[in-house]
Parts: sequence; C-alpha cells; structure tokens
Amino acid sequence: MKRPRILISGYYGFGNAGDEAMLTAILGALYEREPNAVVTVISGNPARTRETHGVQAISRLAMPRILREVSRCDLLISGGGSLLQDVTSKRSLYYYLGIIRLALWCKKPVFLYAQGIGPLFRPAARNTVRDVLNRTQAITVRDKGSQELLTELGVTTPPITVTADAVLAMHPGDPDIGRMLMRRYGISGIAPKIGVSVREWRGNGQYKQKLAQACDELQHRTDGQIIFVPMQYPEDKVAAEDIASAMKKPAVVLDEAYTTAELMGIIGALDVLIGIRLHALIFAALMGVPSVGISYDPKVDRFLESVGEKAIATIDTVDVDALAELTLKRLQQGISDTERKQVAILRSRSEATADYALRLLGREKHNDSTHR
Repeated sequence: MKRPRILISGYYGFGNAGDEAMLTAILGALYEREPNAVVTVISGNPARTRETHGVQAISRLAMPRILREVSRCDLLISGGGSLLQDVTSKRSLYYYLGIIRLALWCKKPVFLYAQGIGPLFRPAARNTVRDVLNRTQAITVRDKGSQELLTELGVTTPPITVTADAVLAMHPGDPDIGRMLMRRYGISGIAPKIGVSVREWRGNGQYKQKLAQACDELQHRTDGQIIFVPMQYPEDKVAAEDIASAMKKPAVVLDEAYTTAELMGIIGALDVLIGIRLHALIFAALMGVPSVGISYDPKVDRFLESVGEKAIATIDTVDVDALAELTLKRLQQGISDTERKQVAILRSRSEATADYALRLLGREKHNDSTHR
C-alpha cells in the first residue's frame, strides 16, 4: 500500500513552546494511527523542526518547495493553534489561508486540526476566511467559541466538529525532571513554588507592575519561591525580567529554551501557576497543578471555561489584591474534581482529532467510541 504523504502547516519552528507541543501531539497521534505516514512540516526553522521532531521540514518562505510538497501530498493539515486571526498579524492570516488555497487549487483535501478561530475584526478578513474554509473538506476547532464564530461568518459547507487543543492528548510529563532542572537555579525544599508565565503585550507595562506587587504579596504571605517560566524563549524571559526587577524580593527567571517534556515537568513540579500563556495553563491542567489565568485573548477564556474555571482578569484589568487572594486559594485547595473530570473529557476529544483527519485518507481507527 502506498505510504500516505501528509503536509502540516502551522506556526512551527519559532520557539513557541505551546505550538511545538501541539506539533509533538499531532505527530504522535498521526503516527500512532498511521505509522507509515510520510509527514512534512512547513517551518520557520526547518533544521530545528527536523532535529526536535524527527520529521521532514521545509522553509515557510520557500514557495517553490511548498508548491512541490503540496502537489505531492495526500492531505494538508492546517493547525493547530490560532492561525486564523487578525490581531497579531494580518499578513500571517493571509499566509495560512494562502497555503490552504494552494492545496485546494491542487485538488488536495484540507483538514483544519483543532484550530482556535479568531479574533477576526476586519470585514475583508472575515469574508476571506468564510470563502476559503467553505471549500475545505473537514474542520475541527478546539472550543465552542471557535465553532460559533465560524457559524457567524457563514462557514456552512464542511462539517465543523468541536474537539480540543491538540496538546490535551499528550501524556503528562515527569515532575522529577522539572525539579532537577529547577535545582540548577537553587530552587528546592518544601517552600511553595509559585510559577508565573508571562508575555509581552502591546507595550503594556502597567500589568507588569501589578504582577510584581502580587508576587511580592504572595512571597510575603507564603514564604514561597516565585519562578518565571518562559513559554516562548527568549521573548518571555524579557517580560519576566521586567517584572522580577520590580519586585521587592528576589525571584527566579528560568533562562533556558526548554523542550515540551521539560516544560511540562517544570510546571508539574509547581504548587500553583499564574498564567497568561494559554499552553502554560493547559500544561498545568494536564499535570494536575492549580492555576490562575489572566486573559489577553479569547482563547484563554475559552479554555478556562472548558475546564470549569474563568480568568481572574484581562491583562489590562489586573487587580493586585484579587490576584493574590485567588492564587492563595488555589494553592490551598488544589485542582478541583470538576477540572480533573473536564480535562479527561477534553483529552478524549483531543485524541479523536487525528481520527477525523485520517478519515480523509480512509485510514481512521474504527474502534473509537468518541465518534458515536
């Protein structure tokens, strides 16, 4: 039997831990179901993607090579992640839509893999997304809000299925790995380990000052250790250092580019996490670590709602006292039974996404009850 060729388009090769974790999860799910698949990834850093994930990779700027791979593939997977939005970049939206259009022009099936859709503010962007996606073969989205937005836009032709973020299909990491890595920074003992995952956001420095004050309050009330965890290195490290320098007591800024397994282990070794980055919150949920989410994008709110929680504030409305109080409460109470149950449900949905993709090749697993 011919080995199926699958081409994956997404925000890969840029050092973003969440996106690299999604690629790890997608590849694992595909190879588990179709071990003979020949997978090629369109990447911002093909050498890094080949080394990290052990797959063929081509540059996202090498259009002749991309055209060749599209023409050879049996399936284009677009995703996961938030590719179709016009907040961070209008150019990137049209780039990802352009790859889909190229596949459609070559008469190749297109599958959207657990994408988070939006925000989409510009009328032209909304219309283009609708027109392109109505020509694809199947769409899975990672949350109900994305499905509702596509319906609002007028996407009606392909079936739209709500699954879950690809990372939720991953097996939990090893907290011992995290403890070992943190010992390099002098982090050990029984004092509470309070993790913080931050990012730069539109030049907004006010939230950094408020986070610094909240971290000071948490250190004062728990005698704990504040540990900044970079999900996109080195960009997140810069934001973390700004906050740490504004604190009264020392904090630890982890200063390395970690693998998915290492980051999951680090977060698993924490006692509580304050998270702005979506996949820091997802890692915490997978590892059974209580978290407090601060929203900068609807995708954060959507995920927290899916596990029975909600964001304490937006990045522009952080309240020092409220953040400190909720973090203390989560530290004391731990992760809730409701959240554990919801994570298990989301894991099942996430695992099913690869089956939906392989249906387009006629190779899905037929014994998966999640499709009934």
